[in-house]
Amino acid sequence: MFYLSRIEHTLRVPPSMLHLPILDAIKGELEKLFLDKVVANLGLCISVYDIRSVDGGFIFPSDGAATYKVVFTLIVFRPYVGEIIIGKVKESDANGLRISLGFFEDIYVPIHLLPTPSEFKPDSKNGGKRRWVWDYDGQPYDIYETDEIKFRIHNIEYPAIPVEQPKESNEKFLTEEQQPKESTSNVKAFAPMIVTGTIDYDGLGPVSWWDGSGDVDPEAEVGAEEDS
Repeated sequence: MFYLSRIEHTLRVPPSMLHLPILDAIKGELEKLFLDKVVANLGLCISVYDIRSVDGGFIFPSDGAATYKVVFTLIVFRPYVGEIIIGKVKESDANGLRISLGFFEDIYVPIHLLPTPSEFKPDSKNGGKRRWVWDYDGQPYDIYETDEIKFRIHNIEYPAIPVEQPKESNEKFLTEEQQPKESTSNVKAFAPMIVTGTIDYDGLGPVSWWDGSGDVDPEAEVGAEEDS
């Protein structure tokens, strides 16, 4: 789930940082650039682990910043397909589940990767709010928001950064009242890394489903010993 990745990067250190020890200044700039950012096919950058080498320090004409070639190591979050992870249910809707790890929340379990059969039902105990329910041999197993849930990684995507489409050229001639009204209430924020999970296997799903599943009734065990 977590890896060390070595990277070489040409780094510009602004004049305002040059009063610091050089390694402190470089680490501060690397953290601004990489921390909490997703690098395609690498993962989510969690921390700068170490700085392996620093070369250069050139100051180009008309620029007071120093430029260095830095080799450093990042701690990155990059789950692999088939890995089993425990998170918490963040949201439930008609499309499936959204799961959070606290530091990463773009994990989705779509309908076809829920246990079969599952149904999105209103919960009479929670003001009619809907939640997913797995029906196993007539026994309902609920999935509530904030449930601790165990899931398996099914797929990882690094979507291309969307390019904003240019507006029609004639819009610049419209008055403010004539400009098209764009609703942002349902606009989904761009996610540079999307993880798809599944809970359609034994042992997966809310942890509460499986708690105590291997316990033996002491009275039944005593009865079995007496019969023998």
